[in-house]
Amino acid sequence: MDIRNIAIIAHVDHGKTTLVNKLIESGIKDDHTVLQERVMDSDALEREKGITILAKNTSIIYKDTKINILDTPGHADFGGEVERIMHMVDGVLLLVDAFEGVMPQTRFVLKKALEKKVKPIVVVNKIDRDAANPQKALNEVYDLFIDLGASEEELDFPVLYGSALLGKMSKKPELTDEGVSVIFDQIIETIKAPEADATKPFKFQPSLIDYNSFVGRMGVGKIYQGSITVGTEVSCIREDDKVIKFRVQKIYQNEGVSKIEVETAYAGDIVSIAGLSDIQVGETLTAVGFEEKMPAIEVGEPTVEMAFSANNSPFVGKDGIHITATKLAARLEKEIHKDVSLKIRKSDEKDTWVVSGRGELHLSILIENMRREGFEFQVAKPKVVIKEENGTKYEPYELAYIDVPNESVGSVIEILGSRNGELVKIDQSNNYTKIEYIIPSRGLIGFMTTFLTLTKGYGIINHSFYDYRKLEHIEAINRQSGALISNSDGFSTQYALKKLEERGMMFVEPRTAVYEGMIIGENNRPNDLVVNVTQEKQLTNVRQANKEQTVVLKRPKILNLEECLSFINDDELVEITPKNIRLRKKYLTEVLRKRNR
Repeated sequence: MDIRNIAIIAHVDHGKTTLVNKLIESGIKDDHTVLQERVMDSDALEREKGITILAKNTSIIYKDTKINILDTPGHADFGGEVERIMHMVDGVLLLVDAFEGVMPQTRFVLKKALEKKVKPIVVVNKIDRDAANPQKALNEVYDLFIDLGASEEELDFPVLYGSALLGKMSKKPELTDEGVSVIFDQIIETIKAPEADATKPFKFQPSLIDYNSFVGRMGVGKIYQGSITVGTEVSCIREDDKVIKFRVQKIYQNEGVSKIEVETAYAGDIVSIAGLSDIQVGETLTAVGFEEKMPAIEVGEPTVEMAFSANNSPFVGKDGIHITATKLAARLEKEIHKDVSLKIRKSDEKDTWVVSGRGELHLSILIENMRREGFEFQVAKPKVVIKEENGTKYEPYELAYIDVPNESVGSVIEILGSRNGELVKIDQSNNYTKIEYIIPSRGLIGFMTTFLTLTKGYGIINHSFYDYRKLEHIEAINRQSGALISNSDGFSTQYALKKLEERGMMFVEPRTAVYEGMIIGENNRPNDLVVNVTQEKQLTNVRQANKEQTVVLKRPKILNLEECLSFINDDELVEITPKNIRLRKKYLTEVLRKRNR
């Protein structure tokens, strides 16, 4: 059977997963099958956050051609998935929103595609949106290709227009009644079949890792040559050139929304192979006796790091199942086996590991997943990864695209300037202003909460890695306000919270369990303030003539995980448990804090 391997790439929220849904629907012959919305986003966190975190593959049979489709993440923090997928495909569908046009991640994913010389097909999506401008979006795409040094041949790409949500696509910049079959026809016409010889000895390289509770870890990748049958013994060449042999237990292929078990798979196809319990991305699987290592899969370096440590708060063990340092280390070790964008090293501090990733979201997804698995641990403030070459230190910079209401522009420019941002471009329209900045990655850590406050929630910011620049001076960018810190263990009371209201914003409600050193609010002033949040009203046997009025408290600000990570300073931690997220000082008592100040 003829094969085409293609990835769908785009900026976050430009409609990749929605389009894959429509493509799968068109390939389902059973009229009774109803797909749920964004069926490829199978992970609970993906559905909650509305983003794709892990790349996934499926296949559709169209006109006797098998089209393998890989849905990729659009967020910059999961760019590692996109980089690895380019090894498996011969073409890409580049989706661009007809309203937003080219965005930071559009640049990143297209750059990776052009580096691997894969053939692009441009799809201008969401042309049914109000104020959509397909021609402007397409002009931006041409500018981007030229900016990335595309050849004349690469600039000669086909263009499709339509709405993934409505399932309508056309070669004209207008909505027609044509379905997504236009995309399939274009793929078969434009993208070449994979160069693979089924007569040569078997060769395979996993670009992704999948997991199945029956067979364990599986390597997902393209068969570069030969064929493979269940039960065959193959060689695995590891990163250190060590060769081990194992027997193939299962071979899976994806069809629509189903994973199909097959006996034999052939060159050019994308499959999952099970049988080696610790298979890694980038290793080479070959026929026995033909051990020839393939080039390693390069993955971009992490830009943000965070210290993970075993929970040592007074509430340790109340919520979680896994609370020991040993279990924390084992879980982090397990994560780097399937996510090659993560790196882990032991810290000098007791029971602490430094986890490096591609951004704050990348690490917060790991934290949230561990939390749901029953882990209890603590994390410190995110920091940028400083790179050193020939004695010179370099720090990562980001390219940020910002959309803000016109009345907020001054405040946003002022705060980005204070974070060493360099203004590249400013474009003002009726209500909104688009700003482009090149800014140190450390300037964006903890920036999101401030940004949303400045723009009253109407601002949009997207950023992706730009380059490394020489580190001139590094100074921690901490919040300007202090913290309200509990001075005792117990439960917060309505009486105490009412008395403390004028001091700042509260993070806890009445009857919340607190301990000494726990942060219960944000101080209005720059200094930290130790307060008694457990104080009860003194009761007497004297009856007052006037009846007590009902105490009305201001609503506390309950912070989510991302807000907590943005809030903390260098001397503070976020305590993570399956049921609670708490803020605390690294040193719980005032004596210890003074000693280590």
